[in-house]
Amino acid sequence: MPGDTPGAPEAYARTFEGDGMATVELRFSAQPEHVRTARLVAAAVARRAGVDEAVLDEVRLAVGEACSRAVGLHRSHGITAPVSVALTEEEKAFSIEVGDSVPDPGADPADSGAPDAAGGSGAGSARPGSEADGEGEDEMGLAVISGLVDDVEVRSGAGGGVIRMSWPTADAAVRS
Repeated sequence: MPGDTPGAPEAYARTFEGDGMATVELRFSAQPEHVRTARLVAAAVARRAGVDEAVLDEVRLAVGEACSRAVGLHRSHGITAPVSVALTEEEKAFSIEVGDSVPDPGADPADSGAPDAAGGSGAGSARPGSEADGEGEDEMGLAVISGLVDDVEVRSGAGGGVIRMSWPTADAAVRS
């Protein structure tokens, strides 16, 4: 289990299928060096799910940006919980959710994932109350993700935040 060996990097991945959707889950300690691994895993799973080869660089860049943002939030808030990444192959789409454990300061503790004030557009949805120096980076990261991904949703609540991104698979393009 992650963390059982002193000094060993914490990373955990599992694959499961339920409801006919294949999902890969990855959790890693909030260290910048683990972002590269998340990018590589995301690209490999996206390729296997049928995402167009021409889009794989966008997947890799968007996941890297989302994971870097989550790592930065964890580090700036002193949170030791792992960053989570869920990669899901659905019937016509491939989706990735990158989650952090930084609570939204304006969130009701009973609410653990309501959409943010941006309504899920992803642009300009930095968390209120975040430190001024990190806020610009947060907004920039979200703007980059929004530029790379057509279908992006940003949610934050008392339990943390999630960036959900999705891309059509080759099967979806053929059926359209």
